Amino acid sequence: MRIQSSLMASLVASLLISAPVLAAETAPSAQAPAGECHGGKDGKKHHGRWGHKGRHLDRAVQEGRLTQAQADAFKAERRQLREEMKAQRQASGGQLSDAQKEQFKQRRQALKQKVKAAMGEPTGA
Repeated sequence: MRIQSSLMASLVASLLISAPVLAAETAPSAQAPAGECHGGKDGKKHHGRWGHKGRHLDRAVQEGRLTQAQADAFKAERRQLREEMKAQRQASGGQLSDAQKEQFKQRRQALKQKVKAAMGEPTGA
């Protein structure tokens, strides 16, 4: 009986000691390494609507509503617009003026209308 109780006591003690160690081993692996940014909440990246628009254009090519050249041109134009906006924001110290914001908004809307027209979608006002 004494051997059984001493074995039980050592088992309980080893479990109490090992539980925090085992829990600590699994927790850091779930976190991102220091210095790496994965963007957004819960590691989700927020690309705005154009993250889906690229897939939308690819689907339109598969369905035959656009040619691959048209889709690539639209993607390149969007990428160029985004790079210009980033460059202007960086040049002005991180903030765009209201006029610059409005200009980029109009350019994005014009691109969106061109995509809709090329795909044959009705343009809503």
